[in-house]
Amino acid sequence: MEKTFAGRSKVFVAFLLVFGPALLLIVIGTRGCDHKFKQLDDYGLVKSVPFLIDGKKTTFADFKGDVLVITTLQKTCPEDCAVSFWHINQMIYQHIRKNKRKKLKSVKIISFVTDGKGNVLPDEDLQIVKDALKDNVELYDPSLWMIASGDARAIYGFKHNGQNLLQKGKKYYGGEGFQELILLLDKQGHLRMVLPGNEEGLVRRMKEHIALLQKQYDKNRK
Repeated sequence: MEKTFAGRSKVFVAFLLVFGPALLLIVIGTRGCDHKFKQLDDYGLVKSVPFLIDGKKTTFADFKGDVLVITTLQKTCPEDCAVSFWHINQMIYQHIRKNKRKKLKSVKIISFVTDGKGNVLPDEDLQIVKDALKDNVELYDPSLWMIASGDARAIYGFKHNGQNLLQKGKKYYGGEGFQELILLLDKQGHLRMVLPGNEEGLVRRMKEHIALLQKQYDKNRK
């Protein structure tokens, strides 16, 4: 247990080094009155990498106008995943589902399925993950939480401050750090936040950043 906690702590520290200044500014900026808040930093446009959803070829350009939450999933989910399946379901998906006609109508989740080592899962195994969502997610809506097949490494290939998200090592799930990360993309396909998704507190923090991004859009409409 101590070894696992130490490994996760190292993961979090590593990503704090990359995105720490932005996180600190966000924490500071979100204090105070509702009309004064820190806008999320922009880490650049996601790569235009083609991927498949329900067998149809698509890119992030097809989701222009939607806020996207990007994760990975493995066929061992929900029991053993790179991310905390239960917390993503309860804190993010259910929140999106319950507010899809109001504040979060443009927010969607796309989960890229990997074999646990970062590679694309064979098409015949994708159904295992889809069935897991249907069986374990209350009122699962495939239009809100989509399962994708494609080169997840390319999609997670962001660089910032001389660092990148494609970290490798035994301390990461399957030896590939990107599998543990949640990405938040804005309506233009730009990366606005990245956090490990393997602990409750970090998933909760991502939920807060989704709300912060939505608040930014609401303010711009006024």
